[in-house]
Amino acid sequence: MPQPDAAPGLAALYQSLILDHYRKPHNHGELEDADVSVTVKNPLCGDEIVLQLAFDEVGTVRAASFRGQGCSISLASASMMTEAVTGLARDEIDRAARRFARMMEGDADAAGDPSLGDLRALSGVAKVPARIPCALLPWEALAKAMTEPQS
Repeated sequence: MPQPDAAPGLAALYQSLILDHYRKPHNHGELEDADVSVTVKNPLCGDEIVLQLAFDEVGTVRAASFRGQGCSISLASASMMTEAVTGLARDEIDRAARRFARMMEGDADAAGDPSLGDLRALSGVAKVPARIPCALLPWEALAKAMTEPQS
C-alpha cells in the first residue's frame, strides 16, 4: 500500500509492484533440497505461509521458496522476502528483518533504506495497522526457520 504522502508516481509504482508479486510470486513452490521447512498461520484471517530454505556450507541462504494462501499483502511480502534473503548470511538476515519490522512500525528511515529493495513497496502498510500482521507473517516464518535445525 502506498504511503498517502508519497508522490503519485511512486505510489502507483508501489501498488503495481505489490500486485505483481501477488499475481506472479517469485520463488513460489516446493524447494526440493530444502534444509528447513516451517509453516506459520495467522489464526485471525487464515493466511498461511510454508517457507523453505536451503543453506550453503557456511550458512548462507542458497535458495528460498514459499507456498501458501493469503491476501495480496502476505503473499507479496513472502515473494519479496524470499528474493531479499537469498544470498544472505544469518547476521544479514537478522538486520534485514529488524529493518523491515521498523518499517512496519512507520520508521521513515527504514522505509527509504535501499537495502530492503522491493520490500519498500510495503511501507504504506504501516499506515493500516490491521494489515501489518499480513506483511509480517512471512518474516515470522523466517524467524522460525532460522531457529530450526538444518536437515
